[in-house]
Amino acid sequence: MPPWLPRAMFLAVWTVIAFGVAAWLFLQLRGLLVLLLISLFLALALEPAVNFLHRHRWSRGAATGAVMLSGLVIVVLFFSVLGSMLVGQVLEFVNQVPAMSRGLLSWVNATFNTRFSPNNLLSEITDATGLIDQYATSVAENAWGAGTTLLVLLFNGLTVALFTYYLTADGPRFRRTICSVLPPRTQREVLRAWEIAIDKTGGYIYSRALMALVATVAHYLALVVLDIHYAFALALWVGVLSQFIPTVGTYIGGALPVLVALMQGPWPALWMLVFITLYQQFENYLLQPRITARTLDMHPAVAFGSVIAGAAILGAPGALLALPAGASLQAFLGVYIRRYTVAEHPLLDDVPDDDEEHGAEGPGEPAAPAVPGGATAAPRGDAARRGPGA
Repeated sequence: MPPWLPRAMFLAVWTVIAFGVAAWLFLQLRGLLVLLLISLFLALALEPAVNFLHRHRWSRGAATGAVMLSGLVIVVLFFSVLGSMLVGQVLEFVNQVPAMSRGLLSWVNATFNTRFSPNNLLSEITDATGLIDQYATSVAENAWGAGTTLLVLLFNGLTVALFTYYLTADGPRFRRTICSVLPPRTQREVLRAWEIAIDKTGGYIYSRALMALVATVAHYLALVVLDIHYAFALALWVGVLSQFIPTVGTYIGGALPVLVALMQGPWPALWMLVFITLYQQFENYLLQPRITARTLDMHPAVAFGSVIAGAAILGAPGALLALPAGASLQAFLGVYIRRYTVAEHPLLDDVPDDDEEHGAEGPGEPAAPAVPGGATAAPRGDAARRGPGA
């Protein structure tokens, strides 16, 4: 037996044991790691606001507490307003069910020459209501399980709040502790990456919050003009969902005001749909480029794919963290990936043939297509292969 074989076997066994223990610890601490990840991204989002207050002679602890309290108030206000709207809409719908049922039966009898009785329909509705009451009773019997779930959610929320507070309030000390075990060159790279994450994550969140505020005000004015019930709650719903849920948030947020307006008549619903469509065009072509010019603008397809990937990896927390994580990753790629001048090619030109002929620099000499960053594509030869620093 070679002398190195026992040592190799011993090392292999201990490596397998170490990986097994690490996998077991990861599975046991998966919930805590997810909470820490959420806290880290919340701390990155809160850091710009905390630094702003700290520059105006606030202590970091007080600034962090003020920013977190403001965020909590906004979240509570959002859900309380939507909850009151939901309860009011459900009660109003329940009160209108008999009249809507009689009107629907009258239309069906007149159109299809049938003889459905409203009394039979109301009795069926009463039976369905009894089933709903039985389901509510069974849910009430499981109140202990619901209460336990609520306590777990409350504990997780407090854990995230505590970690977020310390990661933000003691951010400089935390970064100094991490850099103290790294060599100087690695320290610079880590701090650079951390600065990019703070800048882009916070900028992305705050730009979306500003756009949500503008959307809320605009839709509130439109709902008030059209005299649609629950104007403030519906406008808040549209503003938040259209900005913080990529791609499909616009349609989900805009569908509810149209449905509520439809209960008041077809014309208010039609005008509401027209306004939502026009506002989206205004936001996409005028408002969003100006607000996101100094932060980070993600392509809708990239944002939607990030949310799906985050949900597949971590579930609901991953879907919430996907946007800031994608924004930070896009910023890292933009900083660390070297870009080169793009050669001229028909596949890179999005100008129609007629416009290209009129916009040529000379006879038979087409203009070089523009590339991102304001550079111009090299026409041919070695110039197309040389980088920016060549």
